[in-house]
Amino acid sequence: MNKSQRIYCLLAALMLLAAMGSAQDKKREAQLRTVKGVVLDKSDSPVSGSVVFLKNTRTNSVRSSYTDDTGKYRFSGLDPNADYEVHAEKEGEKSTTRTVSSFDNRKEIDLNLKIDRKKS
Repeated sequence: MNKSQRIYCLLAALMLLAAMGSAQDKKREAQLRTVKGVVLDKSDSPVSGSVVFLKNTRTNSVRSSYTDDTGKYRFSGLDPNADYEVHAEKEGEKSTTRTVSSFDNRKEIDLNLKIDRKKS
């Protein structure tokens, strides 16, 4: 095998490895989950600017996000093998904490939260 043939084989092998890695990334990405919903007040009106907390109960890491003008929030790229706790807060009031189970096999989970009690 001459030098140019070896370089060609090496490039072909690198391209094959890159394609395999890309396929694995896409497979992993396809397994990730999203939790989304709307935060509502006592009168079922959307609450903009509330903070939604998402806690991974396995790692205890917490992510947070603000709701938009229509009270919507969204967390994506979530590990399907982890359980999560979700709650919302605004101006000293809090929603009930809801749980997302790893046994729930849906890729996209709609979870509305209702802010209706004082933080304790």
